[in-house]
Amino acid sequence: MKKIVVLGAGESGVGAAILAKQKGFEVFVSDKSEIKPKYKDELNSFGIEWEEGDHTESRVLAADEVIKSPGIPEKAPLIKALRAQNTPIISEIEFGARYTDAKMICITGSNGKTTTTTLIHHILKDAGLNVGLAGNVGFSLARQVALEQHDYYVIELSSFQLDGMYEFKADVAILLNITPDHLDRYEYKFQNYINSKFRIVQNMKPADYFIYWNDDPVIRKELEERTIEATACPFSLNKAAGLAAYIEDELLKIHTPKRSFEMPVSDLSLRGQHNMYNSMAAGITAILSDVSDESLRESLKSFKSVEHRLESVASVRGVHFINDSKATNVNSCWYALQCMHTPVVLILGGTDKGNDYTEIEELVKEKVTSIVCLGVDNKKLHDFFEGKVAKMEDALSMKEAIDKCFALAKSGDTVLLSPCCASFDLFKSYEDRGRQFKECVRNL
Repeated sequence: MKKIVVLGAGESGVGAAILAKQKGFEVFVSDKSEIKPKYKDELNSFGIEWEEGDHTESRVLAADEVIKSPGIPEKAPLIKALRAQNTPIISEIEFGARYTDAKMICITGSNGKTTTTTLIHHILKDAGLNVGLAGNVGFSLARQVALEQHDYYVIELSSFQLDGMYEFKADVAILLNITPDHLDRYEYKFQNYINSKFRIVQNMKPADYFIYWNDDPVIRKELEERTIEATACPFSLNKAAGLAAYIEDELLKIHTPKRSFEMPVSDLSLRGQHNMYNSMAAGITAILSDVSDESLRESLKSFKSVEHRLESVASVRGVHFINDSKATNVNSCWYALQCMHTPVVLILGGTDKGNDYTEIEELVKEKVTSIVCLGVDNKKLHDFFEGKVAKMEDALSMKEAIDKCFALAKSGDTVLLSPCCASFDLFKSYEDRGRQFKECVRNL
């Protein structure tokens, strides 16, 4: 009997374990941290053996195949040992896709993934399609393949997930943008990260579709050096030959090999330039999935934005608070600042991933009055931004940060949490950081 070891017992790991058990494999789940009670109960209910708090190396190394959590880096000693003996290591997405013939709509990019993924899922679901939401959002693909079965899956893919995918093929692949992120996982080499993102088009054929932002300089350069078989569907704000979507005369216009579509930009529920790209990518996908014009139009009008992404929280004595905790890299913060039309008090900080803040330097000088650094080590932020804003302060808790921002802000200003950094120095996750922000604002 084939031995499958699952490393990591979060949503993706437990989903993979359930599917592996269902397919008759010998399954062992190992997590170096503590496993959440709900996942322990689930593993027990399926009769799956598990351990927590450490890895029993002999059992892991005896695996015929390992399904690895995307959070475990290649430099982990156990991963190195598995690589040394040529044990196949795959992602949960790779494993789940082996057991379904469903259409795979896959989204990656440094920014905008979650909004675009949830928007596409919203459109397809509203159109009556049997569709699952997977990857970085929703439930694990493997779990759904085991327990639900859908005709379509809309999957948000991080570079870490793509790194563990080999035979997987997308029917529709969407690449929104590529800016430096997670460089600490890629030997601080941007090209390594770019290569990971482009894994989304591997194994694609001419009958498949590759949707991408035509104006991204990194994507453009890479496309000159790569041969991609999938049918290209580029999009841009400005009309040009060969585009699948663009804006003209305040209309969103889509032209695909299947049919054309247009609707007024003013009818779109998502605002801001970055969201225009997300709506274009989603609109192209919907047309390619045979969603009717009427249904697509209604869905683009009714979609509600993602929590923790440019989320308007409240106005307190004329000061507007916006939660953009999902902005865990510099480019995300750039998008947020670009949308601001009032003076900004900006909250930055957290776990730095090799950030280069020059990308937001001009926008900070133009729009930001003061910065509150929310993190354990803020030296890099002070070194870069000192003298570029009127005031910089430090905070070691969300309450302290909100109190300082409120004191610094004037009526008519915006307090923006858009940290550029991961959250793990002071918070459990970017969601935890965003929820604490909202709670502290509501307690003002």
